[in-house]
Amino acid sequence: MRPADRLFQIILMLRHGRIVTARALAEALEVSERTVYRDIADLIRAGAPIDGEAGVGYRLRRGYQVPPLMFTADELAALAIGAKLVRAWTDPALGKAADAAMARIEAVLPRDLEERIAASSRRYLAPDCLQPEPLREPMAALRDGMESGHKVRVAYRRGDGERSERILWPLGLVFWGRCWTLGAWCELRQTFRTFRVDRFAGVELLDARFDDRYGHLWAEYLSRSSEEGENTPPPGVA
Repeated sequence: MRPADRLFQIILMLRHGRIVTARALAEALEVSERTVYRDIADLIRAGAPIDGEAGVGYRLRRGYQVPPLMFTADELAALAIGAKLVRAWTDPALGKAADAAMARIEAVLPRDLEERIAASSRRYLAPDCLQPEPLREPMAALRDGMESGHKVRVAYRRGDGERSERILWPLGLVFWGRCWTLGAWCELRQTFRTFRVDRFAGVELLDARFDDRYGHLWAEYLSRSSEEGENTPPPGVA
């Protein structure tokens, strides 16, 4: 990693305002702590508002604006491939957002780098035949519910064909390679449940709200899923 790239990575790691030790920085950057101390001193001399000291840790004062991003070729290739995966495996609105983001990035790339990334990304395909768009459409309402804290009413078909209507608190989505599942609190069962998104016949965003702004319910769902051994794609029976 070039020294300039390493300095930028340090800024990114400190940007949340939390104290990060020199050891943690050194391990993440795969350099010695001595190198981290030298880099921190260089950043401070350059005007970066970093507080802290050796043996304690460092943090970036709030309000500091990170300089405009400069991507490497591999980083851009990762973004381009990721955009294709988002378009093929998430709801149409998020797919369009991924395309718009890539177009904005490509608009400011040098011509040679733009052509290189285009040539590279053409060799990666993400077919949507395993997850056709109609099966992904419910994800838009589920995302809205997760982000805004609104409950959703869903029409759900279990693996055995039984149908039911439920009020869910959408907590998080998990991608298993061939399907998405929703981790949620189910008001009908009064417990955490897992649902296959491709088995929702309809999703309605409700005015009623739930509070998971700090992710405590999502963390509890993940903890219980781990304890119950749900480390393989669930059958979707909830």
